[in-house]
Amino acid sequence: MLERLVYRSKATQKLGSLHLFNLLVQCRKRNLSLGITGHLLYTEEIFVQCIEGPSGSIDALWKSLQRDERHHSIELLGRGPITDRQFADWAMAFSSYAHFDKYDIPGFFPVDAQGMSSAADRCAQWGNQQSQDEKAETTI
Repeated sequence: MLERLVYRSKATQKLGSLHLFNLLVQCRKRNLSLGITGHLLYTEEIFVQCIEGPSGSIDALWKSLQRDERHHSIELLGRGPITDRQFADWAMAFSSYAHFDKYDIPGFFPVDAQGMSSAADRCAQWGNQQSQDEKAETTI
């Protein structure tokens, strides 16, 4: 079964272009080995990440992310089954401010003035829907 997980966290330190490029290289390599696709948004030292893949791979990556010292204040925004991947073409698409794309990163989608890209917006909408569904289930 395929699942999608969306979370938000705060970077432990401000990251520059080279740090972000290296992070993406590491993420993409690991995600390929786990059969995971997704999207990473980085703005104002905040990460929002959407990962998609087999349940076991999502479990393994989520546990690893919770131990990763590059970020803290990790908040799960949503997790649930999916039928189709939104980021099937990307082991890790990436969105941030245009000035971070110094290395012509494949899969880079610059954010707008509000700090969103179309790719990030797709994850945010799904995460918001998951949260609303969970709230509705607890009030029944």
